[in-house]
Amino acid sequence: MSEPGTCVIDVVIAAGEPWMGVVQRGQMLRIVDLEGNQAVDTLFYNAADTAEHYSAQDTLQAQQAIYLTTGTTLLSNRSQPMLRIVEDTCGRHDTLGGACSAESNTVRYALDKRHMHSCRDSFLLALAQHDASLSKRDLPSNINFFMNVPVTPEGQLEFADGISAAGRHVQLLALMDVRVLISNCPQLNNPCNAYNPTPVRVMTWNAA
Repeated sequence: MSEPGTCVIDVVIAAGEPWMGVVQRGQMLRIVDLEGNQAVDTLFYNAADTAEHYSAQDTLQAQQAIYLTTGTTLLSNRSQPMLRIVEDTCGRHDTLGGACSAESNTVRYALDKRHMHSCRDSFLLALAQHDASLSKRDLPSNINFFMNVPVTPEGQLEFADGISAAGRHVQLLALMDVRVLISNCPQLNNPCNAYNPTPVRVMTWNAA
């Protein structure tokens, strides 16, 4: 495991809260699942041009696999490499299930769950606080780090119990300057957070 020297960013994101920051090209980004089974909904944008962003379609097509793990290069909607996963102690990260929202809470669970806090709300809150140039039109399909979403033989998605554990992490090398948008998922209705959202830690440092 490569360890940071002096961290540029070292923050703990509380359960259900958003975070936004910039990781420079050549820096490492580590996301740590502090207590286990926490889903970390994440988006990446080109820091110099936010019209360029993470693309699930380009990434999955390039790697010919549906889960993200060590060795995966995250590609943009312009097919440019944004980051590469260099360490992964969880082993599976979802990029198909999307972010929970008022609409998905209603469809998956019940009408009275519509107004529960969701990752889409967290994304929009962070944009309003940190980058008013971006709006809900600028929210593409996201990565769900540490989240387990098996695909059935029929092509359906199942939101299953997580396979992460306390202290597991994913570490990425930035291949361009990227703006990172995180919602530390508040979901209480499916097992992605073991029905108990918990904090995560985000660290960045200059790679050797």
